[in-house]
Amino acid sequence: MDSQMNRRAFLLAGAAAAGLAGKGAAQALAPRMQVYKSPTCGCCSAWIEHAERAGFAVDAQNLDQDTLYALKARLGIAPEMASCHTTLVDGYVVEGHVPVRDIQRLLADRPDALGLTVPGMPIGSPGMEMGDQREAFDTLLVLRDGTTEVFERHA
Repeated sequence: MDSQMNRRAFLLAGAAAAGLAGKGAAQALAPRMQVYKSPTCGCCSAWIEHAERAGFAVDAQNLDQDTLYALKARLGIAPEMASCHTTLVDGYVVEGHVPVRDIQRLLADRPDALGLTVPGMPIGSPGMEMGDQREAFDTLLVLRDGTTEVFERHA
């Protein structure tokens, strides 16, 4: 009986270790994100946690508002497309509370575009959770000429 218990414990420990190794390998394969945000923005930190839970490694840098707005402009994010934080990932700009699933699709499809944005801060978007409250929002694909098209609708 003891040998069966030891064998079972060994197998469970091995499975758990393999699961952790798999998670670490997934993080190693996911591109690194560089997030620029205000030092006082809690929803930005919540969005970063959303990205990390999905396997992304995130480097966050706090910027004052003027520097952050200048960065957005330099990257091609028009004021009406802006949100509270800006992310660079694998050659794309991701502005605001974009769901990780949309980022993963962007990186898989590799469209000729600047990146994605969720303008404003819609309630219920990643990092903007407020209980059961949800606003419908669209993730927009920002094209190189600054125009946008709907990339994904979120009810």
